[in-house]
Amino acid sequence: MIFSSFEFIFIFLPLTFCLYFYLNKKRLTTVATGSLAFASLFFYSWWNIIYLPLILFSVIINYAFSLLITKTTPYKKTLLIIGLLFNVLLLGYFKYSDFFLQNINFVLDTNYSLLRLTLPLAVSFFTFQQIAFLVDSFKGYVVKHTFLNYIVFVTFFPQLIAGPIVHHKEMMPQFTKKRNKLINYKNIYLGVFIFSIGLFKKTVIADTFSIWASNGFDVLEQLSLIEAWITSLSYTFQLYFDFSGYTDMAIGAALLFNIKLPLNFNSPYKATNIRDFWQRWHITLSRFLRDYVYIPIGGNKKGNFKMYCNLLTTFLIGGLWHGAGWTFIFWGALHALAIIFHRIWCNTGVNLNKIIAWFVTFNFINISWIFFRAEQWEDAIKVLKGMFGFSGVVLPSIFQNISFLQENDIVIGEVFANFNSDTEITLWLLIALFICLFFKNSNQIVSFYKPDNKIVFFIVSIFTISLMNLDKNVDFIYFNF
Repeated sequence: MIFSSFEFIFIFLPLTFCLYFYLNKKRLTTVATGSLAFASLFFYSWWNIIYLPLILFSVIINYAFSLLITKTTPYKKTLLIIGLLFNVLLLGYFKYSDFFLQNINFVLDTNYSLLRLTLPLAVSFFTFQQIAFLVDSFKGYVVKHTFLNYIVFVTFFPQLIAGPIVHHKEMMPQFTKKRNKLINYKNIYLGVFIFSIGLFKKTVIADTFSIWASNGFDVLEQLSLIEAWITSLSYTFQLYFDFSGYTDMAIGAALLFNIKLPLNFNSPYKATNIRDFWQRWHITLSRFLRDYVYIPIGGNKKGNFKMYCNLLTTFLIGGLWHGAGWTFIFWGALHALAIIFHRIWCNTGVNLNKIIAWFVTFNFINISWIFFRAEQWEDAIKVLKGMFGFSGVVLPSIFQNISFLQENDIVIGEVFANFNSDTEITLWLLIALFICLFFKNSNQIVSFYKPDNKIVFFIVSIFTISLMNLDKNVDFIYFNF
């Protein structure tokens, strides 16, 4: 079940909402919390019920380790290490087994059979979330909570599948506040508003770009200059509106239950340097990697060279977390090198013009996303070769009278033929860029949100348009991680 589906919007969400607040109204708060846990597990099972025991097993084991770590003084560190190994091995088995075997076969010229396991939904997210919980239990930051509260913390359906990676101290107290057990109409209005914006981003914008991105990456065998840029930019905007849309829908759905999820997405394509980008993109993942990887391995405390090594290690882990493939690792390495270069650049005291800084940052991000999207190295090379003109240049007919172009082997023809479009793609790209750069994001809008007739009309309009596009039924990109 995905957020952008009729089953979720018209059946699951309203039924879960009504049951939860009905039970709370009857002062059956424990039963109400249990109903939310059950609903979240049902939501998870909708994709593939065979992995329901996996998430339950993970939750039970991690909760048991947290109790032992909290209560046992002499063996805390040993228990923490065992608990961390459990999570890493669980994640590694399901997500990286075949990647490991493929590389062993390649290096040693062996022929081990691949396991071909189906990646359990959300395994990366709930594993990282529980790793943080164990570490904080070891440090004494965790206040005692019941198992029921813990299972809701891990499985709460708005953030279960693709984040944000929530922290116990910002979430668990919300589930126990008495005022959060009562219907809050302001939060309902706000939640529906944010959810509708996210639904529009996903179904109308992201899913439109997905067609062109998939065509360029997966179908066409060769891309001319403009076709390659259409392909890369289409994926850049697909990913932006897909992830931003999911984040909005998660925040909106959680608000219906009076739960405020942490900020996870803050107009990242407005960034004017790579550090700024990572302070805006997947904020909770950046926070996790900083607090539970970068700082524990030394951070910036042991000189520049060690700091650069720590940055590289952290981003390689971040790349591998996203997917079991060398293209993801290379993507992580690119961002690590960019961060290191940015730090060195800052030490020179030279400042770029803001527009130039944005242009350089955006194009680096656009190019790096190619490796994030490519199924194989060949796909990435195909797009890059096209973007730099090595697979031919085709320009539209408006350039046909410029003889200089034809003398230099530049073809005048139909640029958009392979994408079954004329100038529609150009318009969509310009609109998407304009939205990314000049529109306020959802977090900024809600700061001055006041329900009125115009807002209601706006919500109804974008919600209706979104419903008309639900038949595309394209999964969220981050469901794959």
